[in-house]
Amino acid sequence: MGMTDVLVVGAGPTGLVLACDLARRGAAVRIVDRSPAPPRTSRAKGPNARSLEILDDLGVAEEVLAAGSAPLPMLKYRDRLPVAETDPWADSSPSPDAPYDRGRLIAQWRLEEILRDRLARYGVRVELGREVTGLGEGPGGRNVDVTFAEGRTERARYVVGCDGAHSSVRKLLGIGFEGATAEDQVMVCGDVDLADGALDRTRWHQWFDEDGAVMLCPIPGTRTGWWFQAGPERDGRSRPLAPTADGFRRLLARHTALPGRALTRAELLSTYRVNVRMADRFHAGRVFLAGDAAHVHAVAGGLGMNTGIQDAFNLGWKLGLVLAGHAGAELLDTYEEERLPVAARTLDLTSERLRATLEAIRRPGGGLDAAITPDTTGLGVGYRWSSLARGLAEAPQAGDRLPDAPNAEDRVARNGERPAPQAGDRAPDAPCVDAVTGARTRLHRVFAGPRTTVLGFGPGSAAVLREVAASYGDAGVRTCRVYAAHEDRAMFGPEAAVVDDEGHAAAAYGTEASDGTGTGTGTGTVVIVRPDHHLGLSAPADDTRSVRAYLRRLHGGPRSAEGPADRFSGIGGRHR
Repeated sequence: MGMTDVLVVGAGPTGLVLACDLARRGAAVRIVDRSPAPPRTSRAKGPNARSLEILDDLGVAEEVLAAGSAPLPMLKYRDRLPVAETDPWADSSPSPDAPYDRGRLIAQWRLEEILRDRLARYGVRVELGREVTGLGEGPGGRNVDVTFAEGRTERARYVVGCDGAHSSVRKLLGIGFEGATAEDQVMVCGDVDLADGALDRTRWHQWFDEDGAVMLCPIPGTRTGWWFQAGPERDGRSRPLAPTADGFRRLLARHTALPGRALTRAELLSTYRVNVRMADRFHAGRVFLAGDAAHVHAVAGGLGMNTGIQDAFNLGWKLGLVLAGHAGAELLDTYEEERLPVAARTLDLTSERLRATLEAIRRPGGGLDAAITPDTTGLGVGYRWSSLARGLAEAPQAGDRLPDAPNAEDRVARNGERPAPQAGDRAPDAPCVDAVTGARTRLHRVFAGPRTTVLGFGPGSAAVLREVAASYGDAGVRTCRVYAAHEDRAMFGPEAAVVDDEGHAAAAYGTEASDGTGTGTGTGTVVIVRPDHHLGLSAPADDTRSVRAYLRRLHGGPRSAEGPADRFSGIGGRHR
């Protein structure tokens, strides 16, 4: 077995997304999991809107959509009687810049199955029953020596711990996991079968009484399977009892109009306590943490798995560029720089949503919809504070306060105009037409795949697109000319080209102003989109210096016949 570039520890959604992203970049990736078999847990209820965009980029969104269902209206009960029904998504709809306006319900084991199948197409399979018990620095600090429970030691250039809240990787690194567990905020959970026809499967049923609660959500892809969540039974001292099938039947009979015998099977039983913790740092040397290994938070809003998927999508392209020799190792410092503040913000957001939900369910008609806000779509998460979103001279200094991340409400039009995205923000989508084939497409399809994208708006962008294509065309950079509907398209360059036939791309990126009248006579705009679909740079098309400087940060110096790229290593991080 040759040298492993990246060893991913943990084969949940976070680890699988990271392994898929690295494998398609040609990295020698391996993924191990201590479980002897893939888990059948349903746990997380599915990807949010931003995670669906990531899964789309990985080529599995259609499968996920087919295997899951749309989020369901919530039917709330009090004293066994229905008192209110709410559809938290009733007022949302897809928009040109965000084709996914809501998440998808899908059992976690099914999502993992889809990702494992995608990974297998790259020739990579999860190595089950392999537990990491030791981590050491390899010769010269250029590798990590990984010891497994069976006694073998293997070597990898980088290791990423995606192994959950009880992460062995985090513990082996000695990284603190500060926070608190709320022993009094307890829920029992499991996957259950209800008698066929016992409940309407087009609703998420929620019984909230003064002395407890039961929630039942149908599991897509099953005929009689449901997610069961409830306040626990308690003993004489009011201590929560461990979940059992008979306990679930008693809870069902106490709070709902169903008899206990309607629950025919209960498995994967667990007790959930509200746990709010975050790692002190997200990496040590060549070892990184992602997902629950780095942060855990309240279940409200369903952001646990989704935050991990975004961790993986942020780290994957950076490891890929460093392994390919394009970027210096300093690029990897921006993973913690960008994702740690997002995790901290997510901890605050989910704790606030939990508080709002606990408040709401005290009143008849209150329910889990109180946890859902525009922020929980993930579409507003960005990195405006990042050193990758600012000039080198502006790199943050120790003690600087980070600017707030934009939230989802920033995407809402103000005075009929949507503010142009800034560097660090999620790159908007937009429907358009392939200029060559005439087929309908969209910008996120142009961005799809493991490359940086340079978009050119306006005639003045043609020269810089040609230069980028010549310098970086074989180094993971694609160029795409975005034509306005009225522009002359007689001269195609080497870049891909789309026609913004309805003006949605220009509106989304704020480039209508580049030519003032919309006649296409101005200089135009060049936009650099990072491989994770976040804006790196938006500049006037005649500012080739800024475009060159930014691409040098990610992809090294321009390729030339004389020799390999000179590496740029001044991203404002610690040299390793």
